This record gives sequence, C-alpha cells and structure tokens, in this order.
Amino acid sequence: MTDPSPYRSVAVASTFSPRFEQVLAEAKRIRDRFDSELSLVYVGEKSEETSGKFAAALERLSLPKNSPIHYEQGDPATAILRAIERNEIDLIVAGALEKEVVLHPFLGNVARRLLREGRSSVILFTHPARQPEPLRKIVFLVEYSEHGSNSLRRALHLAARENSERVYVVRLITTFDEARAKQEGIPAEEDEDAKLEHFVLDLGHTDVPIEVRCIRGNTGFAAADFVNSVEADLLVVPLDPKKNAGQLPPNLEWLMDVIPCNLWVMR
Repeated sequence: MTDPSPYRSVAVASTFSPRFEQVLAEAKRIRDRFDSELSLVYVGEKSEETSGKFAAALERLSLPKNSPIHYEQGDPATAILRAIERNEIDLIVAGALEKEVVLHPFLGNVARRLLREGRSSVILFTHPARQPEPLRKIVFLVEYSEHGSNSLRRALHLAARENSERVYVVRLITTFDEARAKQEGIPAEEDEDAKLEHFVLDLGHTDVPIEVRCIRGNTGFAAADFVNSVEADLLVVPLDPKKNAGQLPPNLEWLMDVIPCNLWVMR
C-alpha cells in the first residue's frame, strides 16, 4: 500500500476553556502522526495576556515556541472557517464541544458548522486528553471513489502510526439503497459484499488488521449502532469534494447532532 499524500498544514481551534490544553495535545498527536506543521486559530484579541498563555501552553506540551497563531475576530465559527480558508489549512482539529444528554454526545455550534460549512478535513475529539488515548479501533465508512480509496489509505496510515488493533471497513446499506438496487435488478447483498471485498483487496498489503462489514438498517443511524457495538475510538467519514460539495449525504445527517465517538471527516 502506497503512503497517502500528507496533510501539509494542521491547525487547532483554540479557546482558553478548561479543555484547551487537552485539545492542543490531541492536535499535537495528529501533527506527529502526519509529520505536519501545526498552527493555532484563536478568535479574540492578541494581547500580552493571550500571548503569555499560548507561550506557556506550547512550552508545557513541548511544541515550538514560534508555532503560528492565527488571530481572528467575530463569531467564533465564522472566524475559524475564515482562518481555514485564508491560511489554506488542510485539517482542522477541534473539541466536539458536546453536551451529554441521556448518554448521547451532542455537537456544539462551532463543531457543527465546521462539518456543515468547512471545505477542509476535520477531526473532532469528544473527550480530548492531555495524554491522548490510543485509537485502538477505527471504523471507516466506505465511499466507492478515488477519493474514498485515498481516504482509506490515509486512515490506515494513522492506524499504523497508532498501532491500532483493527480497522473496520464498513459499507452502510439502508433500506432505500436496497430498494434502489432491487429496482435496477442488482442482487444487493452479493453485489455489495463483492464490491467491498474488491475495494479493500485493491489496497494491497496493509500493516493493520482489516475487517470488512456490510451493515444494513432502515436509516444511516445503523452506522452509529455499529460504532458503539465494537467500541470504536474513531469514526472516519470520507466526503468527496466533487460530490454534493463535500457535504454529508442525507443518511449521515445525524452526525450534525450526535457523534458516537471521535470523528474524522476527510475532504
């Protein structure tokens, strides 16, 4: 398997919240895994106080003192999106800013808008840690395209760097998908199983064990059920910029509200 094209620039959405350093530590982990440059995005005024806080945090996490900090003004989500475009950031890392309601993590407004309006890849951490937890199990939702194949290679690259136990390569099939296949005269189950196996075999040798699954459900939320059933640490969703402007398809719109674990959207 050839190495994927790297993320040249990784940035972290920074706020001086109680979890500021935890999110920064997660961003450092991602920087290290992809050998990228890391910058910070902060919505607020640049002052001696903020500069001092950043300097202290960078030192505590053994990050370069001269790490770029992009200061922006205005609405937090709008300002972060503006910084991403202005500085050509490939991947933005942020806290999911969720609240727990009946054991379901709900996205905050900034995280939701990064998913809905962003044009870069996004990684959201539901429970960021100062000492990041290993990403032992990763679920990758298949998209049959060149972008989907490259995305899987990149996910497997991260999995190898993380010494992950297993990557589940999953094809989500809803009742609507099966009805459409039946209308077209295609034996849905055999067709999808064969396509998925072929998709993975085309990768060649991989350094991480892969398990392929076709999962079926009435709605796309079956993917969340699967993620929970295998106790996954990361859900990876490739979104081809050439399709639907890189936005979530209807069967994954639920990710705008509830995410079952850390989420990586690849654009």
